[in-house]
Amino acid sequence: MSLANPKVGFVSLGCPKALVDSERILTQLRTEGYEISGSYEGADLVVVNTCGFIDAAVQESLDAIGEALAENGKVIVTGCLGKKEDVIRDVHPSVLSVTGPHAYEEVMGAVHMHLPPKADHDPFINLVPAQGIKLTPKHYAYLKISEGCNHRCTFCIIPSLRGDLVSRPIGSVLTEAQNLVKAGVQEILVVSQDTSAYGVDLKYKLDFWGGQPIKTRMLELCEALGSLGVWVRLHYVYPYPHVDNVIPLMAEGKILPYLDIPFQHGSPSVLKRMKRPAHAENTLERIKTWREICPDLIIRSTFIVGFPGETEEEFQELLDWLKVAQLDRVGCFPYSPVEGAVANDVAEPVPEEVKLERHERFMKLAAEISAERLQRRVGRVEEVLIDEIDKEEGVAIARSKADAPEIDGNVFIEGEGAADLKPGQKVMVRITEADEYDLFAELVTG
Repeated sequence: MSLANPKVGFVSLGCPKALVDSERILTQLRTEGYEISGSYEGADLVVVNTCGFIDAAVQESLDAIGEALAENGKVIVTGCLGKKEDVIRDVHPSVLSVTGPHAYEEVMGAVHMHLPPKADHDPFINLVPAQGIKLTPKHYAYLKISEGCNHRCTFCIIPSLRGDLVSRPIGSVLTEAQNLVKAGVQEILVVSQDTSAYGVDLKYKLDFWGGQPIKTRMLELCEALGSLGVWVRLHYVYPYPHVDNVIPLMAEGKILPYLDIPFQHGSPSVLKRMKRPAHAENTLERIKTWREICPDLIIRSTFIVGFPGETEEEFQELLDWLKVAQLDRVGCFPYSPVEGAVANDVAEPVPEEVKLERHERFMKLAAEISAERLQRRVGRVEEVLIDEIDKEEGVAIARSKADAPEIDGNVFIEGEGAADLKPGQKVMVRITEADEYDLFAELVTG
């Protein structure tokens, strides 16, 4: 009589790029006959994929490792914090193994060592779908196109954790995207550390997809993804001049009219201290041109307030910049020192109470802009993607083309037929109401 398959518990922390790493490890585990346990007690060992970007994330990762050790006892650690093995072992010396980010083979090697796969495993019994194991709902998926980053922003330690830019061959990326679409995915979210730099390290090398030659470059990638017939959303794009070439694809409806650009600040002197790429570009002029080409363009961004040395004048420059830019979706974080970041020493730190006060002022302005821009959409008919159904309230929770999952707003569909919709469905709705971040709508029938 055959023993049960070995079971692995899995904890995934951090950004969508780390989530893709987790999906790849889980896919390999299932391919080799391991079962994935939904609880600590049901697992033979636990893998924790950590985040190490800011101090709060480091602490969350250390807490998660501690919880897994307390509940299970056998823990393998991977991910960004794994680059700092001494930090992990100082707090949790009993972890079985520590590896860094995108170290798939090392993680599997550690699993094999501490929990060997079944010798009689038949890979044809536990068939893994072509798109692999996904941690997102069935109707959307993240598509990671590269690892690492060539920039050296002073507040960021990602290059020291994940290395320099390494682009995936475009044929491999597009085959994965095609498999996702075949599996029913309705929205592909393109992620990387710097999507607009895709292919730079490969000198835009020619590859093949579907028997046709194609350059490993952002424009060609977007054109090909746009041919798959699903929503394609771009994240983590820097405002380089060549991004201009992608905007017409958005205007033509090939990919979503949505750009996630981490501007980080609006003051040239702060951007210089941050060593932001394209900090000398006239981004306001570029945004204006983009919107002339594609009036429906939605721009989301993130900002840091209270960066070391930030004066009241520099902060006011940021507010003035935001008033002109009129960004649709905005996140903001008070500067948090990160161990090993150059920014900690570029200037005097801003007092904590000043950071929080500036954060409050920034978010108040951002909310006013968001509310005003959402109000303009009331009365419009738009296509939305259903995420979930609240049967109790009779409401369908959806997203428009302007909304990325988990970070942007929602469209709440009320009234007749809303409760009968299904996650993954695309439907037309009429926007009836708006608040600061969300929209309310009714189904358009007939």
